[in-house]
Amino acid sequence: MSPEPVSDVPADDIVLSGTDLVKGFKGFYAVDGVSLQVRRGSIHALIGPNGAGKTTLFNLLTKFLTPTSGQIRFDGRDITGLKPAEVARLGVVRSFQISAVFDRLTVLQNLRVALQRKAGDGFRFWETENRMRRFDDEAEALMEEVGLEGFAHTPAAALPYGRKRALELASTLAVDPKVLLLDEPMAGMAHEDIDRIADLIRHVAQSRTVLMVEHNLSVVASLSDRITVLARGKVLAEGDYASVSQDPQVVGAYMGEGLHA
Repeated sequence: MSPEPVSDVPADDIVLSGTDLVKGFKGFYAVDGVSLQVRRGSIHALIGPNGAGKTTLFNLLTKFLTPTSGQIRFDGRDITGLKPAEVARLGVVRSFQISAVFDRLTVLQNLRVALQRKAGDGFRFWETENRMRRFDDEAEALMEEVGLEGFAHTPAAALPYGRKRALELASTLAVDPKVLLLDEPMAGMAHEDIDRIADLIRHVAQSRTVLMVEHNLSVVASLSDRITVLARGKVLAEGDYASVSQDPQVVGAYMGEGLHA
């Protein structure tokens, strides 16, 4: 099955796109002619077997890597030549790129620090307590959004793993991203944490666009509006989960890894 054409989608509905993206490393092409369109307000998943080029594509879109060739656009603007910090300021934010989680600080203190970035203050640990309190209302709203009510005065180091990932996400949300890129958000989580974070992603996506790389196919099936399947640096298939999971090429690419959720 060839990827479904998206050329009939109105341009205003496409918030992030890559066109004919190529990334070569000394003759090896980790991404080889990939085109991708992420629709505004959607949850779009990138999946594929190990070595498919998912992380490289993520790094291209967030400008941690410069494409060998091709173009990246955000909200109709060519961002191919921008630096990661410039792209983040536009609203394309990768989890862990802006997230500022410090184990010795409490949840509230972590979010105050993250909110300084949104205010244009950078990270200033020497601010007085009174001055930092100006961020408390926003910090409390973020805690409520990610289910960390009651943890305001808990040191980050004392949080269970799933709650700490929620704090990392809240720190990323503090910069008010338009497009949130999540790289394997469920990695290393127990089942109960996976369900909690999946619900959280679904919630935050109500007002944002989410592009995620994820190996947990049950999560992909339940969350994603659209899925792009990569294999050997190329787009193998694209569509909803029902269509891509039945594609013989996709099933073949996943042999030995288990495709079905």
